[in-house]
Amino acid sequence: MEKRLMMGNEAVARGLYEAGCSFVSSYPGTPSTEITKFSSEYIYAEWAVNEKVAAEAAIGASLAGARAFTGMKHVGLNVAADPLFTASYTGVNGGLVIAVADDMGCHSSQNEQDSRHYARAMKLPMLEPCNSQECLDFTKLAFELSEEFDTPVLLRLSTRVSHSRSIVMIGEPKDAPLKEYVKNPKKWVMTPSGARPAHERVEERMAELTDYAEGAEVNTVEWGSESKIGVVSSGNAYCTAREALGDGVSYCKLGIVWPLPVEAIQEFGNTVDELWVVEELDDFIETHCVKNGVKVRGKAELSLLGEYSVEQLQKVILDEESGQKPSSLPQSDPDTISGDTPPNRPPILCPGCPHWGTFNVLKKLDLTVLGDIGCYTLAAGPPLGAMDFCVCMGASVSSLHGFLKARPDAAKQTVAVIGDSTFHHSGMTGLLNIVYNQTPATILILDNAVTGMTGHQPNPGTGVTLKGEKAPILDLEALCKGMGVNRVSTVDPKDQQKLETILKEELAAPEPSVVIVRRECAIL
Repeated sequence: MEKRLMMGNEAVARGLYEAGCSFVSSYPGTPSTEITKFSSEYIYAEWAVNEKVAAEAAIGASLAGARAFTGMKHVGLNVAADPLFTASYTGVNGGLVIAVADDMGCHSSQNEQDSRHYARAMKLPMLEPCNSQECLDFTKLAFELSEEFDTPVLLRLSTRVSHSRSIVMIGEPKDAPLKEYVKNPKKWVMTPSGARPAHERVEERMAELTDYAEGAEVNTVEWGSESKIGVVSSGNAYCTAREALGDGVSYCKLGIVWPLPVEAIQEFGNTVDELWVVEELDDFIETHCVKNGVKVRGKAELSLLGEYSVEQLQKVILDEESGQKPSSLPQSDPDTISGDTPPNRPPILCPGCPHWGTFNVLKKLDLTVLGDIGCYTLAAGPPLGAMDFCVCMGASVSSLHGFLKARPDAAKQTVAVIGDSTFHHSGMTGLLNIVYNQTPATILILDNAVTGMTGHQPNPGTGVTLKGEKAPILDLEALCKGMGVNRVSTVDPKDQQKLETILKEELAAPEPSVVIVRRECAIL
């Protein structure tokens, strides 16, 4: 065995390798991106065009008998949800593991979604590691559980766990030969006649998994020096609680967070005078405890928002002030900056970024801009202030259609902007909908030749795969014309006058139009 210092995501990738996983397909999304990047050093790994496609590809590899994996951030799980809900019914052939990285505190995301709810809704087991060693170990365990219980398995990470580093003991890869594929429509074809008995199997499986959770080795108890306070926790919240509350408190650390044990928590609660649930975001574990008659304290005194700090837990649970400084600096008003508090510096577009030129023109023309997810979302803030709307990947194009159907008179002063990778991800269907319904919408595709926001990953427009192999370069002009867009223009955002002229022409046109604004990312 060899010791290495590993980031959590890197440890997951190592776990995939040691578990004998042979297929990885993902779409980049912080904080999950590095799992797939590091996986490519060991096994076949690819970037898919979106999380739904990635999940479906992994399901197909599992069907073929391979151990397969897909990773995504929490909002990506929304995109992948459709096939995963039904994959719960079909079960697996080769083991299938899905990692989802939540982002408590919105470090790089548009919301703080708690993915544990998906585990309950999909009726899938979910493991939650708290450090890099557990990232590796739980990944390997997830494949074992997947094949033992005939189920996909969710692995829940968080920004802190994914991006922190700790010592890991690495091992040798497991020999996991391709399982035999046998035709079995009753298992794999989810028509109503197949889905009804499959649902029965799922409920039986959940009962078996609950029994497993009661005695699972990944659910542990750490006894404190006093019996007054007990804490039920998991993942990063457990690490914070352990640091804040110390050895005087007892801990029930849950490695499997769905299905949750009942008797194990009840027995632990009976050993302490006061039982707390420390969990970030929603009252998921707390609600489970209350439902099963376990008296706990939790969200009534702790927040539903963001990450917990050592200081916060000490103050609320131990009723004492921490001697430590908060883990993050408060937001500061520039007019009230003290000598030892740095000013709040919101992120802006990089110097030389081609998006500066695009949004300079959009601001000059005083247009209403429906934006999307990417580097260019930063144009919503100062100094540009040139974006009015942003919800999720691909929404700019579809929402522009709805906006203009409700306000037809706004067509001459409203546009949608979307990046090249985001257009591949989920913008194409929105454009097809605009063409089909003949909405006079103007869409700007900001083509900077890379997936910039998540770290410059290749995509179908870059001509190279994750493995560095050459690939066809998507012809955006031909694609848009093939969808039925008659008016397709291409312009360099550096040529401000030409971009302004084209935009005025397209906004005046009584039919759908696409303006491809093309200049390579400045960092490239």
